[in-house]
Amino acid sequence: MQVIEVRNVHDALVRGMDLLHTEDFKNESRNGRVYQARTPVTTVYERSKERVLFWAERDANPFFHFMEGLWMLDGRNDLEFVKHFAKSMENYSDDGKSLWGAYGWRWRSYFGYDQLRVIIERLKKDGEDRRSVLQMWDAENDLGRDGKDVPCNTSIYFKEDTTGCLQMTVSNRSNDIIWGAYGANAVHMSMLHEYMASNIGIPVGRYYQISDNFHAYEELFDKLLDKLIGRDALDFYTQRTAMKNNPYLRGEVAPYSMINVSPDLWDIDLVNFLDRVPFEDIEFNDRFFTEVAVPMQDAFWLHKLGKTEEAIIEIQECAATDWRKACFEWLDRRLNK
Repeated sequence: MQVIEVRNVHDALVRGMDLLHTEDFKNESRNGRVYQARTPVTTVYERSKERVLFWAERDANPFFHFMEGLWMLDGRNDLEFVKHFAKSMENYSDDGKSLWGAYGWRWRSYFGYDQLRVIIERLKKDGEDRRSVLQMWDAENDLGRDGKDVPCNTSIYFKEDTTGCLQMTVSNRSNDIIWGAYGANAVHMSMLHEYMASNIGIPVGRYYQISDNFHAYEELFDKLLDKLIGRDALDFYTQRTAMKNNPYLRGEVAPYSMINVSPDLWDIDLVNFLDRVPFEDIEFNDRFFTEVAVPMQDAFWLHKLGKTEEAIIEIQECAATDWRKACFEWLDRRLNK
C-alpha cells in the first residue's frame, strides 16, 4: 500500500502523476493500455472542502463536476440532467435514459431505503459507530454484469475521529486518476462528506480515498505530463514549486460553505434547484443556491447558447471564489481557442 498525503485535490494530481511516472509500470486494461501503480494507493486529503482543480492543462469542467455532485446528493440516476453539462455521459447509459452505476441513486433509494439518513442518525447517537457503512456495490446485480456502467467506488465508511470531526474513507475498485480520483471523485465525495458532517452536526475531517487499482490511460497521461510539468522534470523540487502555486494555499480562493440552513430546508432547496429552468427566478432558503449554484447554472447555459462572453460576466456573480475562478478560466479558455 502506498500513501499520498496532500492538502487538497489540486496537489493530489501532481503527486499521483509523479507516483505513476516514477514506477513506470504499464498494463493492459479493458479500455486500453494504462500506467498502473504496483500496489493499492491511499490518498489522504487534509482539506477535502478545497475540492476544485485549477490546472489549466487538465482543463477539468467545473460546471459538470459541481452539478453532478448536487445531482448525486438528491439520489438521482436520470441521464437528462447531467448530459446537459457533459454530453459524453450518454456513453455510460444502457437505455439512453438512466445511469445504472449512479452513486446518489445507490446512496438514497437503490437498496430500498435512504442509507444516508440511517448513517446520519447512527452517528448522531454514537460518533464512533463502526457499522456506518455506505454501500454502492450490489453483488447480486453488479458482479459479472456486462453493462456499460457499474460502480467504481464501492463503499464508504464514516466515523467521528479523535478531534471530533467526521472522517470519511472511500473504497474504490478501479480508479483512473485523471478523470476519476483527481477529477470527478474528489468533488462528488467531498460534497457528500460536507453534507454528512453538516447533517450530523460536526466539522469535516480527513477524506481517505483507497484506490485498489490506481491508474491512468497511457495516451492521456503522456499528453498531460508533457503539458503539466515536462517529461523529465517531475521530481520533488518541481512538485514543491507546483504546489506553491495552489490557489488555496496562496489565499486567492477559499471554500464556500455548502449548507447554511437546516438540513430539511437545504434538501428542499436542492430539489427545487435541480428542477429549475435556467434563468428562472426562484427564492431559496440557503444562500449557497442563490449565490453559488444559480450563477453557475445560468453562466453555463449562456455558454451553451453561444454567449460565452455573457457567461463570463454572469459567473462573476458567483460568491464561491474557488468555483468562480475555475469557471471563469474554463470559459475563458473556450473563448480564446
